[in-house]
Formats: sequence, structure tokens, C-alpha cells
Amino acid sequence: MPIMISNKLLITGAKGQVGTELVTQATDRGHEIHAFGSKELDISNFEQVEKTVSALKPDVIINAAAYTAVDKAETERDLAYAVNAQGSENLALVCKKLDIPLLHISTDYVYDGEKKSAYIETDQPKPTGVYGASKLKGDQKIEQICPKHIILRVSWVFGEQGNNFVKTMLRLAEQRDELSIVADQFGAPTSAKSISTCLLDILQSQHFNASQCPWGVYNFQSDPGVTWFEFAQAIFQQANDIGCITKTMKLKPIPSSEFPTPVKRPANSKLNGEKLQKHFNISPANWKADLNTMLQAINNQ
Repeated sequence: MPIMISNKLLITGAKGQVGTELVTQATDRGHEIHAFGSKELDISNFEQVEKTVSALKPDVIINAAAYTAVDKAETERDLAYAVNAQGSENLALVCKKLDIPLLHISTDYVYDGEKKSAYIETDQPKPTGVYGASKLKGDQKIEQICPKHIILRVSWVFGEQGNNFVKTMLRLAEQRDELSIVADQFGAPTSAKSISTCLLDILQSQHFNASQCPWGVYNFQSDPGVTWFEFAQAIFQQANDIGCITKTMKLKPIPSSEFPTPVKRPANSKLNGEKLQKHFNISPANWKADLNTMLQAINNQ
């Protein structure tokens, strides 16, 4: 159960899907917020990071900044590594120097997706593209440099802000009556809302504020596990139920081979959250409930 402790928080990536939600929730919880988008704080610039953090002296830094264009990263390798690897290293160095805990968001793309069951934290990472490799490098730098860290790995992020699969489906529904959706990639949609709640619950937990905090890497589980095709079915079912769309979409399941992308997607992105539940008493997210909340908000705009 979270304990009510007000912290001075520095949030990077504050204009993104998770960052925007983090700012909202942290403000509601009474924290003092210092939020920076990439234009206000370029985490790949060490001098800028050191100057900003040293001036603010936050109690905790939450890093929601990331380069997330999975396919584009193949041709923008330097930019992906600058943000995801060098940026994470810069934050870790400053956090270590000033003894500040660092909460960092990672991704299921550090795994290759070949495992049949849900991934646990001790499974060997094996990214299949530049995006996953750059995120893994950032994770490793944080682990090597900053003793006080929580790295939270998440999958299939969706939310009201930014670009994501839910918004793409709703947009395509305005243009087409039939869609072909990949049905052989299995994972778990995870809302920006639940990710933000999880991070804030961690930093307000008794364990986080204890001298023997269980620092390290954690997988954030979301249930139930589904394919992209099943996720699309749920999106259109809920969207129809609440009047977000008013037509029945025809969905065709296809294999990944019929929807080639520059980077191979993990065949299985399901994450096991037992470690997180054990150490911080945080249960798996329910993405169907979060999807309904998101669609209701969109419908009311």
C-alpha cells in the first residue's frame, strides 16, 4: 500500500505517453513536479543534465524520455543511442554523484520474443533491432553506474497522448471497413496510466523508503495476454459499445510474414510481474479496464 510521502520529482520525457500521465498523477498525489520535455532538457547532453539536476536537487528522478521509433531507429541509429543509451548513462552518472534514486522505463524489445512463456527478469536479453539494443545499453549503464535504481520493463504501451496502436485503429476505422491484423505476435497491452501508477506506487512504498530497498530490474505485467489481432478486436468491441465508432469493422488475422517491417517484432512480449508483486505488492495491470477509460475520455472530447 503506498504511503503518502511528498517528493520533489524531476520527470524527463514529460510530453510523451507515459510522461504526460506521470505529471498528472504525481501532481494529484501532491508531489512537487519539475517536468521536462526533450526541448527543455536534452538528456543526451551531460552538461545540461548535470546543471539542471544540480540546481533542482530532486528527491527522485523518473526517466520517461526515450527514442521509440522502432523501425526508424534502423536508419537513425546515432539518435536512438544518444537518447536511449547515452541519455540514460548521463542520468545515472548525475544520480550517483548526488545520491538520487533513478526510476527508468525500459521495454519488452530487449528480449527476442522466442521464449514460449512470460519473460522474467533473469532471462537473457537479446534485442533484434537498434531500438531494443539501444534501450538495453541504457539499462546496463544504469545498472553499472547508479546503485539506487528501478528499471521497469513494459510492453505494448498505449494512452491518450502520443501515437499508439489504439489510436491507429481508431484512425483507420474512419478510412476503411476492413483491416488485416497480425495474429501470431503475443504480448500484453499496457496503459500509460497503469505504468505511471506503478512507478508512483513504487516510490511511495515502504520498501522504497527503507534503507534496504530492493533496487534492480522489474517486469510490469499486464493481463490478459493477447495477440495484436485480439487486441484490435477488443478495441473495436469497446469502441462500439460506448459509441466511439458506429460501424462494425471486419478484421482479418494474418501472419507476421504478410506484414513485413524493417525490424522483426518479438513473437512473445508477455512479461511476468511476480517479482514486482513480491517486493512492492503491485498487482498486474488490467488493460481492458484501462482501454475502456481511454476510449471514454476520447469519446468525451
